[in-house]
Amino acid sequence: MRRLLFPLLLAVVVLVGGRPATAGPPTDQLKGSIDRVLVVLQDPALKEPAKVDERRQKIRAIANEIFDWQETGKRALARYWQERTPQEREEFSKLFADLLERSYVGKIEAYSGEKIVYGDETIDGDQATVRTKLITKSGTQIPIDYQMQKVEDRWRVYDVKIENVGLVSNYRSQFNRIIQQSGYADLIKRLKAKEEELKFDDSATSKGKKP
Repeated sequence: MRRLLFPLLLAVVVLVGGRPATAGPPTDQLKGSIDRVLVVLQDPALKEPAKVDERRQKIRAIANEIFDWQETGKRALARYWQERTPQEREEFSKLFADLLERSYVGKIEAYSGEKIVYGDETIDGDQATVRTKLITKSGTQIPIDYQMQKVEDRWRVYDVKIENVGLVSNYRSQFNRIIQQSGYADLIKRLKAKEEELKFDDSATSKGKKP
């Protein structure tokens, strides 16, 4: 499940290019949150091994402001979302959000100074797209689009597309395959197993051990 997640989440944390002339609230709010993540990553006081848990908690809190995890999960589950009971939706949303949050925090700690430059921004009602390009160290430019929606007074990311391949579509295809082959219960079982795996990785890292 994390094959596509790494470049997408790495792209999120390296959003450090300048503000374009056409930027509006979606771009400004996204960049503001990313700047806060970078401050945490670059804080010498939080780089000590004993501060791993504190650093990750700070990053995770900011990530929860950037992303609308439940909306991402709802779109990824697609038609199967409508078939779920309120209790099942709550369980799925929690597991899926935890998966993305833990993956996000783990991956962005690999940040090494890559850059993204902003393109234009389009807004259609409560939906927006912020277009950017990832500049790799070799000079390759990779287009990355952030799909956002307005939730109350904030714009939050629910999908990230890298070269037109999105986080939502990637998970949707995986979830569809699992449910069709072995049922919804097996999907939940796999999400729980992944949650335990990531918890183990986090614990090993915080103790200074390789997972």
